Amino acid sequence: MKEEIFKLIKLQAIDSEIAGFDNTIANHQAVITSREQAIEEKQEAIAVFRSKIELLNQKQRETKSEHDEAGIRVKDRQNKMMQVQTSREHQALLKEIEENKKLFKETEDRILQFLEQIEQLEQEVATLENLCSGEQQLLAEAVVTVEKEIKRIESTKKSIVSQRDKEAAALEPPYLKRYAMLIDKRDRLAVVAVNVNVCQGCYMALPPQQVIEIRKAEKLHTCPTCQRILYYKEPEGTAVEK
Repeated sequence: MKEEIFKLIKLQAIDSEIAGFDNTIANHQAVITSREQAIEEKQEAIAVFRSKIELLNQKQRETKSEHDEAGIRVKDRQNKMMQVQTSREHQALLKEIEENKKLFKETEDRILQFLEQIEQLEQEVATLENLCSGEQQLLAEAVVTVEKEIKRIESTKKSIVSQRDKEAAALEPPYLKRYAMLIDKRDRLAVVAVNVNVCQGCYMALPPQQVIEIRKAEKLHTCPTCQRILYYKEPEGTAVEK
């Protein structure tokens, strides 16, 4: 039985190493995904800014048309002042002139505000486009680096997986079946040590008598809480008997 437990420990070590490769690959891929998302967010912001610029340009054109029309009306009413004959007509024209002069000034101010807003947004777009350009270049370089690293990891992993298959084949089928079930259900951790009477899988204390039996390694023992396969690990610093 000690031999079977040793095989299970060895298989778990190999599977943990393989999981480490997978985690490293996932972390590399996450870096690429994060860079891609950052670029995408900036591109979306650029699109929003461009939409605002388009809307402001439209409002600026409409206001410019209103501004020009007010200016034309002022000149027209001023010309008519030379032709009026009654005080009533004169006062009416003066009122129109003043109203259009006021509108002329208001639209002029609005046009300037629109132009300032457009300029600010265009600067924001230019800044984001420069950032995107730089980040896209860095992303392209990172993709090449990550692809090379993943290829290297996959190559190393392949030899470890081959070794894992041999170790798994050497196990008795019932033990391999139990191990495989635990690997699937217990976050890739099926075999754990007992250290200071505590299961290192779920960190629950074990009954003293069970710990004694686990230490003997005469049969397979599992944690009553998490059901992982247990083996005894001597506490660090324990003196070795001569």
